[in-house]
Amino acid sequence: MIISVSRRTDIPSFYSDWFFNRLKEGYVYVKNPFNRKQISKIKLNPHVVDCFVFWTKDPLPMMNRLKELKDYPYYFQFTITPYKRDIEVNMRKKKDIIDTFKELSTQIGKERVIWRYDPILINENYNKEYHYEWFQKFLEELSDYTKKCMISFIDPYKNTRKNAKSLKLVKLEERDLFQLGEKLANLGKKHNIAIETCSEAIDLSAYGIKRGKCIDENLISKIVGSNVYVNRDNNQRDFCGCMKSIDIGQYNTCIHNCLYCYANYNYREVNKNYKKHLEKSPLLVGKLIGDERITSREMKSIKEKTRTVQLKLNI
Repeated sequence: MIISVSRRTDIPSFYSDWFFNRLKEGYVYVKNPFNRKQISKIKLNPHVVDCFVFWTKDPLPMMNRLKELKDYPYYFQFTITPYKRDIEVNMRKKKDIIDTFKELSTQIGKERVIWRYDPILINENYNKEYHYEWFQKFLEELSDYTKKCMISFIDPYKNTRKNAKSLKLVKLEERDLFQLGEKLANLGKKHNIAIETCSEAIDLSAYGIKRGKCIDENLISKIVGSNVYVNRDNNQRDFCGCMKSIDIGQYNTCIHNCLYCYANYNYREVNKNYKKHLEKSPLLVGKLIGDERITSREMKSIKEKTRTVQLKLNI
């Protein structure tokens, strides 16, 4: 099974010690986002975990512990965007984060570190020219350390609109998306970095931009050294191409506090949850109360099994 760590929060940045404790224990509890009493027990041993996919803006707290993942295939979706602290409230300096990106790539290989430039948003402080300038700067820094960049445009989720109201976002029309796509694709080609979209309806293939898969069975097959068989994840957005996975994160727990984030929709709840976090608890936030129903999730390897063919000789 593929384990997503995590679309719902930044576990590498803020909960890496907890994650490594869960590896030692061999399991994790995950709350149903819509019913706290429903809890899934997810096994985390190498026999059933085919690959971890880490999502992060800053994996620095994990960097000295990557050896503890030696029994697991994994790769990173690593977000670096050009926004300042008016949008990305609790982030280290981009220069320092770029250095971490380079170090990670040097340790595990550039094919296993996917750069994410998302979401792309436009307002009076962050216009198209600003994006072109910073995308170029990032390409110059990262071109030797990654092969791919995933892009997306900000979506008008209800929670995103509420949190980003102060940003006075400019609505992106179709012509804007084509213009941005063409320019970013041309910049990417100059630096030999492929550009792919994440969960976008618009077709930018005319500029060499494919619809991407963040959880990608082709990349996972290369990493694990075996074909993998897994269906598309129907629980994701309509234009998401990702393969099925189990996410072990929890919403309203990421203290980067980025104003565009769909996973944080109540900042008071974020701070409360972060204070309730216990490194040795099987839950990301708090501990069991006693009225929960715990169900062990069925997990099977998605790797192709070796078939032994026996030839019968007729004598």
